[in-house]
Amino acid sequence: MKRSEAHLEQAVIEEFHKSRKNYGTRKLKVALALLGFTVSRRKIAVIVRKFALISNYTKATFKQHKTKVNEAPVANELGRQFEQVEARKVIVTDLTYVRVGEKWHYVCFILDLFNREIIGHSAGTNKTADLVKEAIYQIPFPLFNVQLFHTDRGSEFDNKAIDEILDTFEIGRSLSNKGCPYDNAVAESTYKSFKKEFVYPNKFQTLNQLKVQLLD
Repeated sequence: MKRSEAHLEQAVIEEFHKSRKNYGTRKLKVALALLGFTVSRRKIAVIVRKFALISNYTKATFKQHKTKVNEAPVANELGRQFEQVEARKVIVTDLTYVRVGEKWHYVCFILDLFNREIIGHSAGTNKTADLVKEAIYQIPFPLFNVQLFHTDRGSEFDNKAIDEILDTFEIGRSLSNKGCPYDNAVAESTYKSFKKEFVYPNKFQTLNQLKVQLLD
């Protein structure tokens, strides 16, 4: 890591905590400018995700949607250990909704917890296990490398086909505790940035348009 990058990361962490965990990327950019850092909100968002700096605003505005809960007897093996020292070992995923035309569509991201990189994604009309499988199939490296697959307790993750993929590649399973979004905080933070930087500034008329722009 370059020394300047290390200094920037430290500054982001310090300013975030000085704000009593209230600052988002916009206010962090202003605070960093006063310290002499010229940096984009996108770069700040990457650091925020890397260190799981979840603002009080994010916590306050999180709305629990009524969905069928996955009651599988699987523990939270990840245990909020968001800082991983090896790439391709722990992956996390979740789905979010995006307005396309007059209807809601869904996007699934799969993240490498080591560097918060999006290693697989998919978009579709329904919040289903098929959308998750499509994102898994996009992962560009052998799945035998992966040791743990963490999700929340959405019913779309309680699926025999997904179980078979994990069993085939000997990937361990981890589920968030029931009703606790912070157990999957990195995915939550990624979607917050995704909506601010990608969804809100754009209007999508078709699913194909959304898919094409996701590739950019």
